Amino acid sequence: MPLSDDAVEARAHGWRTLAALHARIEDRLERALQAGHDLSVSEFTVLDALSRQDGWHMRMQQLSRAVVLSQSATTRLVSRLEGRGLLSRYLCEDDRRGIYTEVTPSGRDLLTQARPTHDTTLKEALTEALDVPELVPLVRVVESL
Repeated sequence: MPLSDDAVEARAHGWRTLAALHARIEDRLERALQAGHDLSVSEFTVLDALSRQDGWHMRMQQLSRAVVLSQSATTRLVSRLEGRGLLSRYLCEDDRRGIYTEVTPSGRDLLTQARPTHDTTLKEALTEALDVPELVPLVRVVESL
């Protein structure tokens, strides 16, 4: 059974609202991380995703899924971070076709420095979003997770 026009519009409005909150937060994070640590949001997300792994490494395919980027975009991003000495790659011993990406000590140091900037900026962006009535329900959901 097809959705009514009202249901279709409600879903579209919900998506536009979510996209607005995301864009608002990502813009604030991008500016703060670039200014304070010369990191993009995507670069921070890669370092953060890897830091949450027990051995501080992941297969490239897993990393692509974790940071929600295509494999080619993830490869370019990892290459850029590797060029800066923040990551390294090596072949998986169990499966020579697999490549692991690992955070270097320099990457760990930079992440340690950048995480408070990220966390503070995220909190500020969410607090400011509470001034926009249509964003309030989404902010509450994010805060409850």
